[in-house]
Amino acid sequence: MAGLEWSDGLALDLPLMDTTHQEFVALLAAVQEADDAALLPAWHALVVHTVAHFGQEDRWMQSTRFASGNCHSMQHRVILQVLGEGTERAEKHGELNVLRAMASELAIWFPQHTQSMDAALALHLRRVGFDPVTGVVAAPAELPETLIEGCGGACSSGSGGDEAHHRAGAAGTAHHDAVPA
Repeated sequence: MAGLEWSDGLALDLPLMDTTHQEFVALLAAVQEADDAALLPAWHALVVHTVAHFGQEDRWMQSTRFASGNCHSMQHRVILQVLGEGTERAEKHGELNVLRAMASELAIWFPQHTQSMDAALALHLRRVGFDPVTGVVAAPAELPETLIEGCGGACSSGSGGDEAHHRAGAAGTAHHDAVPA
């Protein structure tokens, strides 16, 4: 299977998020291209980056009233758990094939996750004027009155009045993201 490559289709017009996503794509490519000797170090680099990447997005959601239990954050937790299980199998049992299979699944999952859940988050962050670098919300009146539950789109509670936000979320949740197994 061909590896994932960065494209304009993955860009979300939020520079810090886009940079982080470009780094993820490059690290995933390094895993997919690694020979057996280089695979585990490349995998470790991807996992370390992904922990920071998801933590950053989760903090942004918390700062802008996405509930900690929303499906976006939950998907982050599930992916990190699966990555950890793959790491353990490779380290303890030498099952490098598990890492290769997971990398292939991540290459399928990541664009779907980016174009749905991350796109809805980026739209929300722009709407409230959130600066990802400083953590400042420039338009606090635009913050939802209640926590955003669910996926942050049409299936969610909170931010009731922004129809474009709801349409973007609904479009993104029409295709439920696959989780690498």
